[in-house]
Amino acid sequence: FYQGTWILLLLLLSLILAEGGKILVVPQDGSHWLSMRPVVEKLGQKGHEIVVLVPSTSLYMKSEEPQNYTVQAYPIPYTEEYLGEMLKAFVHAHFIEQSLWNVVLTSYQSTIEISSVFFTNCKSLLQNEELMQYLKESKFDLVFTDPILMCGPLVAEYLALPSVYFLRGFPCGMDSAATQCPRPPSYVPRLFLDNSDSMTFSQRVKNTLVDLLELFYCKPIYDNFEELAYEVFKKKVTVTELLSRGSFWLMRYDFVFEFPRPVMPNMAFIGGINCVQKKKLSQ
Repeated sequence: FYQGTWILLLLLLSLILAEGGKILVVPQDGSHWLSMRPVVEKLGQKGHEIVVLVPSTSLYMKSEEPQNYTVQAYPIPYTEEYLGEMLKAFVHAHFIEQSLWNVVLTSYQSTIEISSVFFTNCKSLLQNEELMQYLKESKFDLVFTDPILMCGPLVAEYLALPSVYFLRGFPCGMDSAATQCPRPPSYVPRLFLDNSDSMTFSQRVKNTLVDLLELFYCKPIYDNFEELAYEVFKKKVTVTELLSRGSFWLMRYDFVFEFPRPVMPNMAFIGGINCVQKKKLSQ
């Protein structure tokens, strides 16, 4: 009798645990969303209730596409034409042939400009009192987000929800700082350098100098988000502190193209998820 009772209780518990959750998705436009969308669709197929927050003007996040999730759009103050021009300028800056110094300056300027556009999205969302109140009342279980431009972590903090990150990486090793992963400049290559994880002495010196420059390089990109966080939460909080509250990190790294590095237990590598569906190679 007791054995049968325990079996019944375990079966009931498994049914409860198998129920779908309620997930709020805060994506990032562009190739970020194209990589994330198949995962969101699969979550919907698994029985989870999905709500995706989408700005009224976007590149790929369209509310009219057939899908098994709900799209919640919010208004933003610019047109599709303006967004298209900004993205063209951003792409052009990263693919033109130029010297290393010009690559750094051009990439930096274009990154500042495009991040200011997406900052407008985030500010419009968090200042939309009616929508944020609806999200609070909806009782989501977690936030699933690409945190590269920090809107997802800000929304998760506002709603006091756990968050799962889906990302390719962060500039200036902010993901390593947030998760307290060791990242010594003697062994881990820095931005804009073509070094491997096996460096000569001179390469290590350059790597260390670039590491010091990153402190100043990345701060202006995220200053606006820290100011917005202060406006929303009425206290100072850094981008790294917000990132560190992520419950789990799904990293789209592939060690075929990367180098080995230390990771934390709440980080998993999911290399192979890409924004383009690959065709089989011919014989």
